[in-house]
Order: sequence, then C-alpha cells, then structure tokens
Amino acid sequence: MSKKLIVIGAGPGGYESAIRAAQLGLEVVLIEKRFLGGTCLNWGCIPTKTLWKIADLYKDIGISLDFGIEVNEAKLNEELILKRKKHVIERLRKGIGFLLDSYDNLKLVEGEARFLDEKTVRVKTEKGEEDYTADYILVATGSKDFKPPIKGIDQEGVVTSTGLLDMEKIPKSMVVIGSGVIGLEFASIYSIFGTKVTVVGGELAGSADGEIQKRLKSILRSENLTFRTGVRAEEIKKTDNGFEVISKKEGKDKVYTAEGEVVLVATGRSPNTDNLDGEKANLEIKKGGIVVDENFKAGNNIFAIGDCVFGNNQLAHVASSQGIHVVEKLAGKEPKTNLDIVPAVIFTIPEVAQVGKTEEQLKEEGIEYSKSKFLYSGNSKAVSMDATEGFIKILASKDLKSVYGVHIVGYDANTMIHFGAIAMNNNIGVDGLSDMIWAHPTISEAFMDAAHILEGKSINTPNI
Repeated sequence: MSKKLIVIGAGPGGYESAIRAAQLGLEVVLIEKRFLGGTCLNWGCIPTKTLWKIADLYKDIGISLDFGIEVNEAKLNEELILKRKKHVIERLRKGIGFLLDSYDNLKLVEGEARFLDEKTVRVKTEKGEEDYTADYILVATGSKDFKPPIKGIDQEGVVTSTGLLDMEKIPKSMVVIGSGVIGLEFASIYSIFGTKVTVVGGELAGSADGEIQKRLKSILRSENLTFRTGVRAEEIKKTDNGFEVISKKEGKDKVYTAEGEVVLVATGRSPNTDNLDGEKANLEIKKGGIVVDENFKAGNNIFAIGDCVFGNNQLAHVASSQGIHVVEKLAGKEPKTNLDIVPAVIFTIPEVAQVGKTEEQLKEEGIEYSKSKFLYSGNSKAVSMDATEGFIKILASKDLKSVYGVHIVGYDANTMIHFGAIAMNNNIGVDGLSDMIWAHPTISEAFMDAAHILEGKSINTPNI
C-alpha cells in the first residue's frame, strides 16, 4: 500500500510538491483554502509581472520616435490593464487545476486546514468539516502581508501590495514605505505609469551586492521616482490631498516628509501559520514561522517548506525546490538539487538579478577573489535596443576554477543570471564559461565578456 501525504497550501511550494509526490506514487491530498497558486499567482509574482510587462511596453512606446516609429498618442487604459491582469491569473489558475486533475492519486480539497494531532487535520469546507489522516504532512501555507507598528498605518488608503493590486485606478502620487524587492518593483512600475513615487526606507535592495545597490538608485531615479533612503517611517498623517509620511534617520532628530495620494506599505511579509493549531501537532513556532531542521522536518512525520518556515528565504522557487526535496526523500529517492544556489530577481525596469555571494560577503568571510565587470554599453545588441543601462559582475576564485557569485543590473537580467547558476551548480569554472561560442549579436555576449575579462581576453574591453 502506498504512503499517504497531506499537503496544506496550494501555492507554488504546495502544488508542485503534491504533483511530484503523485508522480512518485504517494497518495496525496492537497488542501487549499482560497485559490490555486497561492500568493505568488494571485496577489504577488504573476500579477506584478503582468504590470511589469505593461510598464516596460509603455516605456518603449515613449521612446519609439528614437527608433523611427511615430506614435501620436499613447495612454493607459486602467480597465483593460485590470482585465489583462485577471485574464493572466485565471488562465494560470485553470492550468494548475488541469495539472492536478491529471493525477488519479491526487485529491484537491477546498477548505481551511488545522491540526488535530500529528497525523490528522480537520478541513473546514463549504459543506462542513472533514478529517484527513496521512503518514506524512507537508505544511506550505506561505506568507501574508506584514504591517510594522507605524502610527496611522491602518487608515483607509494605506495599502499593502495586495490592496494596490486590487485598485482600479492608477494614483497620481504614491509614497512607498520599504526599499526591498516589493517596494522597488511597484515603485519602478508605477513611476513609468506616470505616478509620482517617493520611496522611503533603508538602503535599496539591502541583500544585493553593494555595487548594485549604489548603481541602482541612479538607474531607477527619474522625474517620477525619488528616493529617501537611510530613514525609518514613523507616522502616516491624513491630509487634504492624501497622506503625509513622516520619517527620521536612526538616532537623528531631523524629520523628513513625503506626500502621496496613496501609501504603499512594502516592508516584507510574515509567515502564515495563525490558524493551523500547530501546538496540537507539537510544532515549534517562532515569530509566526515553523521551526524545521536541515531536512525541513518540523515534527513527527510533519514537514514545512517555503515562506511559512522561520527564517526561510521567501521566494516561490525556493519553496518549490524545498517541497520537491522533501517528497523525493519520502519516496526513497536521493534529491540532487543544490538548495544553496538560489538565483533571485528584482523586477524593476531594468531588472536586478543575483546568485551566490556578494563582494561584501566574500570580504567578511576573508575569502580572496577575482572580479570582473562588463557594462551593457559595450554590448552591440544592447546599443541597438537602447538598453545600455547596467552591468554584469562576476566574482570568482583567484585561480578562476570556481564562480562565487554573479550580480547583474540590466536588460534581461532575469534570464542571464542562470548562466551563473548553471556554472555554480555544475562546478564550471571561468574557463567553462569563457571557452564556448556565444551567438552574436546577443545580450548574452555581455556575460561572455565579463568572463573573458577575468582571463584577460575580452575583445570588447579597452586595453587600459
């Protein structure tokens, strides 16, 4: 008789784990209280990337005359933008449902689950309550919007990313509290839409390589986008025209103000474990997150992955990889995915991407390294596309046998970062990147040149 698995949560981590478990012969019950795809598909990654594409296209239309194309008038249609966003979400949601239906040993249950004990969950559905028991339980309940203790934060018109995505009108002005991934993505998108945006928070993209952080501010800054960094928001006041956000530098008395029709609170997300009754399954929960060991085990035959885990990296692809790792081990397979090599992307315009260690981390750890940096402005395809902002930076061992990290800001960084991830995951040194033929003319050649610089053979770098 095959083993039984309950998966709580049908976001990327949950539904992909459920499908992989079904492929491996487990009997799977997948429980979801709202919509298939979780936060990522319905209120996060996918709708924001839909808006990102619209903003990217709108920006290109704005410079179309430089390419010999005359556009008399271009304007945003908010109703059609909302329709496009809904269409993309619904199409992908149906696609997940189709995938789940294709497995006879996978059952989807719509409802909210909570633990009764270490092997049993009770699901509240529209028809009542149902109990399910399994050999293993995987918790993949994701995360929720987080609001810090700022005075005035609960006023109507002060929204999180979920609230902003539901708005039917593009605001004329907006203050973004938070300078991390969520804040920067929305700030970049809405500033291109024409919204006057002020970002209030710490240093931009705090986990990024320091050189990327410094360059990003000048790349993104425009007449519609300004930054007030190194400060903490302390109060949100209602005004006749919207809101005023009051902030201060740590330990300083000087007050900074920023005004906007809308305030977006983008200060991160917190684990979503409130209604699990985890104590009945003897789960340890810290600051809302489930504590797990190195194999994501949270209790007796209970596992947790993704955003709901204490201290975990909150990325959809991390959750999926962790979940697949767990179910493969449960099925008796030895997982091969290296969970320590995680590419990450910030979808600003242009994008930011990274994998591996930053230069600051290498210095802190006392690791000697070599580095190279190639500017997009030296790439012929980038020049032809007017996509010359940005650079590619490679950090490697002194003997060039190992790649320690890759950091990119620029066009198509979301794709290019995987050259670095492939090299690191397969122990390919700089020579492995350098000694292949790269198609011309492509943006990818910028990566080639960054590798060539390390070996002193970049054709497209001046001999200085």
